[in-house]
Amino acid sequence: MGLLWLVTLIWAFSFSLIGEFLSGRVDPYLAVSSRMLLALILFLPWLLKSTSSKTQASALAAIGAVQLGLMYLFLYHSFLYLTVAEVLLFTILTPVYISVLDYFWRYKKLHLRWLGPALLAILGALVIRYQNLSADFWLGLALIQAANLCFAFGQVAYRQLDLGSTGSQRYNFGWFFVGATIISLVATALFADWNKMPSTTLDYGILIWLGLVASGLGYWLWNAGARQVNANQLAVMNNVLIPAGLVVNFVFWQQNVNWLTLSAGSALILASLFWASRQNTN
Repeated sequence: MGLLWLVTLIWAFSFSLIGEFLSGRVDPYLAVSSRMLLALILFLPWLLKSTSSKTQASALAAIGAVQLGLMYLFLYHSFLYLTVAEVLLFTILTPVYISVLDYFWRYKKLHLRWLGPALLAILGALVIRYQNLSADFWLGLALIQAANLCFAFGQVAYRQLDLGSTGSQRYNFGWFFVGATIISLVATALFADWNKMPSTTLDYGILIWLGLVASGLGYWLWNAGARQVNANQLAVMNNVLIPAGLVVNFVFWQQNVNWLTLSAGSALILASLFWASRQNTN
């Protein structure tokens, strides 16, 4: 669980950096592909020493292509049809997909008790993030749910692989970014606005942080941490980022925060985390 909390802190800062400095200035596809390339470069020394079988390497590349490559493709297209608030709102369904996919993957059946903590986490995030919805959002809703499913699938699929300890996983994890980089580069070639290249030292500094730390170390430690907890704990931790990100954004950039809804929603998320930790994984 400690790894998931550590990455949550890293990602909470990273979302604020994107929102405060990169959003609207640097093309998102260029930003994502640069992050994936930097993360791949970070793991390249270990990847060159990898003894992964072709099957394992292919599985990791496929997971990376789905969890990051396709996820980002769907996510950024959803912004064409949804407001930022709506995108944030609809990402809170990810915990349900994680619980359902994990249980179905292992037992080839559904069990409603696994949805309890995930639904409580969604309620908590909904309390924090809810805003009025626009009238025309169905296509955007479908796109963001596709993104949620991709991110949930990647986490659940990674839990099923035989990869050894967290430390030893670094020798194989580069394959994850091979798949993610291929998809992100294709998306960049098709959709990027090349007039919005990074142009300042700050832009490049933030992208380096996002690539090496938030993406490289972040996704490695998050997926490794996902293997150390039960499916509902993992599901709940996917929504802990919402209050964490709001707190960081307030403390460092003095953005407005509704402390009543933040406190109430956070309490519900913490309660769902406790509930999840008490459940048997069988």
